[in-house]
Amino acid sequence: MAKQIATNVTWQSGEISREDRYQILRQKGITIWFTGLSGSGKSTIAVAVEKALFAMGKLSYRLDGDNVRLGINKNLGFSEADRKENIRRIGEIAKLFGDAGVISLSSFISPYKSDRDEVRALHEAANLQFVEVYVDCALSVAEERDPKGLYKKARAGEIKNFTGIDDPYEAPVKAEIHLRTDEMSLEEEVAIIIDYLVANEVIRPENYSRASDKAAGSATAN
Repeated sequence: MAKQIATNVTWQSGEISREDRYQILRQKGITIWFTGLSGSGKSTIAVAVEKALFAMGKLSYRLDGDNVRLGINKNLGFSEADRKENIRRIGEIAKLFGDAGVISLSSFISPYKSDRDEVRALHEAANLQFVEVYVDCALSVAEERDPKGLYKKARAGEIKNFTGIDDPYEAPVKAEIHLRTDEMSLEEEVAIIIDYLVANEVIRPENYSRASDKAAGSATAN
């Protein structure tokens, strides 16, 4: 965990509790942490989940790798130290969103297990839910997709420290959710995540039918 450097600082509590905020929003704060190779589908899934939650009247916010590096983390590069600090800052931001009652959809390659574990520990210490989603995709498929042309540049030596090419990716061992995006449809992936939120009482199932229920209904109709 990062060392506290500033001195003479004390946490200031207010009179509105976390539970008060959860009651207003009719949901609980949680961090859904999408990790996987570039091109694996992290952002695509997060956008789709955000849309599904919005349709249900639920408040979520996406923390996307590129978006964050255009703002709060614009001073960080892609060295191991900078990647670590990038994830640490995002973890702190996601924790604040969770305390506010927001469902945080965090999409980051976050290649190092120790960094992801640190974010998890940060949430656990604050009694907040953290769900790791392994967005699993074969490197060959991710490279074939290459939506931003980054793999091509990395192979040509134009980008250094690129995960999966000349930097390692440490896959989750016990992620709460494991999605194989080279085998599953986007609809299936979104349904799995929403079902998880409902089953764990993060959100109430208003305006939502489980994917399994829909399938059963379709089978009955036929």
